[in-house]
This record gives sequence, C-alpha cells and structure tokens, in this order.
Amino acid sequence: MPKKKLATRALGSDPQSLELVEVVDRSNRPLVVMPLAEAHRQSLCHRAVLVLVFNRENKVYLQKRHKHKPLYPGRWDLSATGHIKPDESRKDAALRELYEELGLTATSLKLKQELAASPETGFEFISLFTAGLLDEKPRPNPRELETGHFFDRDELCILVEQFRELLTPGLVYFSERDLIFESKR
Repeated sequence: MPKKKLATRALGSDPQSLELVEVVDRSNRPLVVMPLAEAHRQSLCHRAVLVLVFNRENKVYLQKRHKHKPLYPGRWDLSATGHIKPDESRKDAALRELYEELGLTATSLKLKQELAASPETGFEFISLFTAGLLDEKPRPNPRELETGHFFDRDELCILVEQFRELLTPGLVYFSERDLIFESKR
C-alpha cells in the first residue's frame, strides 16, 4: 500500500497543535492526511467515533461540549466523541476519546452501529460504541467539555422533543432512531 501524503496547505504556524485526520473516499478508503479543520471546511469524508457510557441505573452519560469548541459549542452530546487519527483503529480511537474526555478506561467496547459518511453525519464515517455499564465515575476534562450528567430514556426523549437546539445533531440522530438505549423487548 502506498504511503499516505500529508496535505500541507492549511498547516499554519504550529502543526503540533493541529488535529490530523485521514480523508477517505465514499468507500471509506484512505486518500490523504490533513488537518481536521480543513477536512471540515471542505466537507471531505473522514472518520469519527462516538462512545456511550451507562451507569448501573441504565442512564446514559451526556457531555456538555466546551463553549470554545468549533462545532456545536455548549451543546449536549453523547458520552465521548472524537475523530480517528491516521493509522489508528476505531476501537483505539474510542478508548482514547473515552479517556481524554472523561478520564475513563473501559475493559471492553462493543461496536453498536456504523454510519456511512453523508451530509447528515458531517461527512463522517461514524462508529458508535458502547462501553456498557461502568462503576467508575466520569471525570470530565475541562479543556474538552463543560460538564456532564446521566440521563434516563424518558429524560433524553424530553430533551430531544423540547430542547433540540441545545443538542448536537448526532445526539438527536441516534436518539430518534432508538440507538442509544437497549431496545425494550
């Protein structure tokens, strides 16, 4: 496999502070590595992970994104979210984001859903994982998020129905498709 090229057009003065992602084609095959901000600006396909964390009462932890985040500042989002780095596996990215954002380590992750990149996903190929029930209490990273809280299914439904503008599109998408909580069967 040929080496991936690094797109240098938008590197700026401090390349170490930039988050790099693999831009991929519509079939999720790697094309080039470039700064995340540039991939977003050009609406190029790239990869992201979302992680769900539940407590023993089967409530899902939602984070309130930091007000200085470039996308959806101050909105409520899924437990941990982020982008997959070049040459990083989906699972490793999910574990990294879980630790970076919430200070949590999971012994296992379960892939719950995959979505193809589209305008609705922000041109991201999304892998949704669940860390299951954790006894460890989240320790939100103040550089990443403002706060967090556990919500049950009914509370989340009310948020989606009545306070949609306070939520990220991803949270709304997965909630409306009943992909957050285990089905009531």
